[in-house]
Amino acid sequence: MPSKGWFNLESAGSMIPETQFFEGDSAFKFLGLTRTQRLYGFIGCLIIGFALSLLGSVLLFLGQLGSFAVLYTIGILVSLVGTGFVIGFASQIKLMFKPVRIIATVVFLGSVGLVFVGAFVLKNEILCIIFVIVEYLAYTWYNLSYIPYARSAVLKLVGMN
Repeated sequence: MPSKGWFNLESAGSMIPETQFFEGDSAFKFLGLTRTQRLYGFIGCLIIGFALSLLGSVLLFLGQLGSFAVLYTIGILVSLVGTGFVIGFASQIKLMFKPVRIIATVVFLGSVGLVFVGAFVLKNEILCIIFVIVEYLAYTWYNLSYIPYARSAVLKLVGMN
């Protein structure tokens, strides 16, 4: 069988145990998607979400604050929908609100809302940028909670441990 090139999720997917990322039912189970198709959906949502957020960020620097807030938030939501392809929405919600992640989750979701407040209520570009930075830091801290000892390593790296 000829090689499909370097971006071959079918061969890479066979190396990932089915139980590692696909334990629960996908939110899109009713579509009858294969594991490879679910990976494509996940990656596609991440790419589209990133592109929308990036476009929104460009609009922020062009002075279109309202368009930034809308595109940026839609980008984040599309990226989060991608997790439905992998583990499902119910599993994601349960994982987000575990005690080890609750603070990062609340800060992340709160900062998403504060981007709208900064854009539409306060009409302040600087505050929007600050809220986006806080959001990325919270999201990073949230993701580090899935990697054993990652939070401890980061705290040690920045001299807070």
